[in-house]
Amino acid sequence: MRDAADWSGNPFAVESDAPVRKRLIVAPAAALLLLLTGCASGSAASDAPSSSASPAAETCAATTSGAASDSVTVKGAIGEKPTASFDAPLKVTKTERTVQTTGDGAETKHGEMVGIEVTLYNAVTGKLVQQSSYAGGPMQVTISDDSLIPALVRAIECVPTGSRVVSVSPASDAWGDQGSQDGSVGPDEGVVIVADVLSITPSKATGEPVAADASLPAVELDKTGAPTVTIPDRAAPADYQLGVLKQGDGAEVADGDTVTVQYQGVNWRTGKVFDQSWTRGAPSQFATNQVIKGFTKALVGQKVGSQVIAVIPPDMGYGAAGSESAGIKGTDTLVFVVDILATSR
Repeated sequence: MRDAADWSGNPFAVESDAPVRKRLIVAPAAALLLLLTGCASGSAASDAPSSSASPAAETCAATTSGAASDSVTVKGAIGEKPTASFDAPLKVTKTERTVQTTGDGAETKHGEMVGIEVTLYNAVTGKLVQQSSYAGGPMQVTISDDSLIPALVRAIECVPTGSRVVSVSPASDAWGDQGSQDGSVGPDEGVVIVADVLSITPSKATGEPVAADASLPAVELDKTGAPTVTIPDRAAPADYQLGVLKQGDGAEVADGDTVTVQYQGVNWRTGKVFDQSWTRGAPSQFATNQVIKGFTKALVGQKVGSQVIAVIPPDMGYGAAGSESAGIKGTDTLVFVVDILATSR
């Protein structure tokens, strides 16, 4: 198990039953779950003050600063591991947030996916509780009470990207009446959160369009970016095919990275969509080595911002067994259109 004070990869990825996975992914180690709403041990999600649940809210109700959050000093460049100083035990009676450095990017809103780096301290003992990797790309999280503890939601919403914020919360505002599930922050203690809000994750690929290869299925995009794939009236190719529809200029995806993507899977035989992220209301996240071989090959080596189309023969998909739940036979060729939105390692 990794050290409780150090995350690697992205512990915030929300598992789904997307059939692109080659097996059920086990839950992250307990030490990595402190910021997930579903792992809160009490009733913080319902009892703590929270922001609007609507991602379309035009105004933000930013959490205000106070004496406790103002008393925390932080050294270190934004995007790099910080060092926080405060007089412990720090008395925390309510959630407060101080914006220590104000960025010049767009303001984050409830319901958006953002890239962050984050460090947690126990307000009473002053000890480091957890810290993201600050390397290989920021973690992608959705600002939502449905996925994150309220204390983190209130820390990172309604702030320009490029900002560093310090938030303090009593344990009850984070995890409920029992404190953190691993015992690192007790029920009568508080948490200090230092969060670097680095980017807002786009909902679709932002790269430059590339002339389509006529040998590949045609792809049309609606105004949201969701694709419609037209399967040609011919037999599926025997070999793997990959085409770039949009060329991004972001970070290159490496094997083992955790990627954030929008995707759609179509069965060549039926022409029907068997799975997609677009109808779930948010991008999907998973590691490149936790999906079928043909999907991995479509991702690794591509740049963030790109959109690709992959034609995947059975031996690089689900093999002879197919996937009964998805209506995929052992002889079916699959077509995936994938928007690569972010990557981290």
